[in-house]
Amino acid sequence: MKLYPLQFEPILKERIWGGTKLNTFLNKPITSNITGESWEISTVENDVSVVANGSLKGKSLNELINEFPEAVLGTKVYDQFGKQFPLLFKYLDAREDLSIQLHPNDELAKKRHNSFGKTEMWYVMQADTDARLIVGFKEKSSPEEYIKNSNNKTLLTILDTKKVKQGDVFMLDTGTIHAIGAGIVIAEIQQTSDITYRVYDFDRVDANGKTRELHIDLALKALNYEKIQAQRFYSKTENIANELVNCNYFTTNFIPLDGNIEIHKNQTSFTVYMCVEGDFKLTFDNESYSYKKGDTVLIPAAITDFQLSGKASILEIYIS
Repeated sequence: MKLYPLQFEPILKERIWGGTKLNTFLNKPITSNITGESWEISTVENDVSVVANGSLKGKSLNELINEFPEAVLGTKVYDQFGKQFPLLFKYLDAREDLSIQLHPNDELAKKRHNSFGKTEMWYVMQADTDARLIVGFKEKSSPEEYIKNSNNKTLLTILDTKKVKQGDVFMLDTGTIHAIGAGIVIAEIQQTSDITYRVYDFDRVDANGKTRELHIDLALKALNYEKIQAQRFYSKTENIANELVNCNYFTTNFIPLDGNIEIHKNQTSFTVYMCVEGDFKLTFDNESYSYKKGDTVLIPAAITDFQLSGKASILEIYIS
């Protein structure tokens, strides 16, 4: 079976804080005006991506990995993770503030939930005027201060906020308390995990008048109480891969494409491209594939030589 660049049907998620920008800004086929997330590539249980293009259309990503593990994942990724796809790719539209939350590390997530932890990064695709993120504590905190402010509903007073604009990048190590603020569209790259500890939700209620569950006690041991620097600053040199994040779980580069570039890979890892602005073509084996803003494509590891052409801003993600 010949592998080729793979796109998947978006898995759309209603969220209490979601809106309509996934359609108006990214052209996703939403059916609800509270759509908060588009899961672009996922093997989370009950949310496994299905191929949307070409001869493999209709097959799940898990099926492909079972049939062609090294060809899809790459030799290094397969050695490290077996037949597990280790990353999850999303677009998020925050019409309202998300809950204040954090994610456990690998050790805690394995022990409590038999799951990976959830290290993640954000690329801001669009931000309304004065939109902001919450990332970490203003100053070094402690379990006692966290509990006191949680009980008093004053948690916001000890958290750090950042005004954001298009192109801003944040790296969120596990344990980092955070929230995406209203009026922001984000591309998110994360470990394959859906474990979130919600610690404050602005006292919101759903359509049935119910508040969402909080996990204040679970978060106690998972939190990083240190003051952190989550924002990443990077160069934007045209037609090369400018590094945004290089961590144990993934590497993400920013490619400002204007013209043509040749890409050469070595079969150790799959590569994912997320188009965050403009449009481009990928040419492989004398065939061209077209992508626009909001598209996400998985390049199986067996595909090592191809060309990108067009005018676009692209996130390139792989495991190094």
